Amino acid sequence: MIYTITLNPAIDLVIVTKKLEPKVVNRTEKFELQPNGKGVNVSFVLKKLGIDSVATGIGGGFTLDYVISGLKEKGIQTNFLKVKDPTRVNVFTDVLDEKTEYKQVNPGPEVSLEKQNQFLDYLESTLTKDDMVVVSGSFSRGIKPHYLVQLAQLVQKQGAKFVVDSSYLEVIDTLKYQPFLLKPNDAELAAFFNYEGEMTDEKTVAFAQKLVKLGCQNVLVSLGANGAAFINERHILFANAPKIQVVNSACAGDTMLGTFIAFLEKKKPISEALKIAVAAGSDTASRTGLTDFSLDNLLPQISVTERMN
Repeated sequence: MIYTITLNPAIDLVIVTKKLEPKVVNRTEKFELQPNGKGVNVSFVLKKLGIDSVATGIGGGFTLDYVISGLKEKGIQTNFLKVKDPTRVNVFTDVLDEKTEYKQVNPGPEVSLEKQNQFLDYLESTLTKDDMVVVSGSFSRGIKPHYLVQLAQLVQKQGAKFVVDSSYLEVIDTLKYQPFLLKPNDAELAAFFNYEGEMTDEKTVAFAQKLVKLGCQNVLVSLGANGAAFINERHILFANAPKIQVVNSACAGDTMLGTFIAFLEKKKPISEALKIAVAAGSDTASRTGLTDFSLDNLLPQISVTERMN
């Protein structure tokens, strides 16, 4: 079973408006409420591709109830631990006249050490060597980034696969536990090595290969408008991105990760998984919700090339 962990779930309020002016009432074109959180999105994407998962994590209040209801509506198993304060609501506003997206992301509820330990106990009593654990996104207040290392250690102890999509620098400290897959974007990859220069393809490969040498088995790098790269001991693959009009980029990386994992689970070639993952992530970025995997107009624009190691 695949377990997606979201330690700071959310409801995303996605607004589309013609203009956004200060100190006046702005009448919007439309809005959507979406159950969200990076791990939650991975579960949604996996389900669309016929892969079951358990969406788990920590949250609270009526807002978490909305997230859980949205998951259950799609037939996704859930097991969230609850705290007193409500799960956050984020706002993403697409202003048509400006061709600009504004993102307002709120902090999550306070999570006690007791609740954090309770969650670790749940995982320890549940995971087997046949499972995969996907930890995505930021943590709620009270959960220190080092918690990521505790999760990595526990997952390795249980013999399961560990997948991480997080900007915390503590990602580096998980490498001793040999994570199955890391999914940084190019800026996060640079930050892991305290690099502030231009992220060329050569730098992307060099830093990803450092992660592999330090213990990571596979690295999937999101390159935004430049597509994505996949690096492990045997392969260096690059995929370009198709041309799209970006509407809401909030869930594109989650879509790419969920799609990539799904196609690996289906035993598809890595090059095929990468190509479809880039197409799906791009499709999500071009709409207000997750992709519906109608990708026929995007896939012909994407080429996967293998480079010499």
